[in-house]
Amino acid sequence: KMSEVSEVITKADIKPKSMHRAKIWSDDVENLYRFQLAGYRDEVEYKQVKQVDEVECWPETGFVKKLQRRDNTFYYYNRQRECEDKDVHKVKVYVY
Repeated sequence: KMSEVSEVITKADIKPKSMHRAKIWSDDVENLYRFQLAGYRDEVEYKQVKQVDEVECWPETGFVKKLQRRDNTFYYYNRQRECEDKDVHKVKVYVY
């Protein structure tokens, strides 16, 4: 049990070293877009805040399926691409 607790503590210390904006759409950019719509930086921050090990994804595409916001309401996403070309530049890509 102790190892799990210390693992969570070390995970909580992860902060990005730098950030840049996405230029072209990709699967990773799509998922970042979904996390940022729900109010998180990325999967790392979501897992820290919500204390979950796995994020629910669509098996066909691997895109995020459902996220819980900080106010505990849920965001549900389609299995197809949702981040349009005009929104790609708004997505922040964090480097650890």
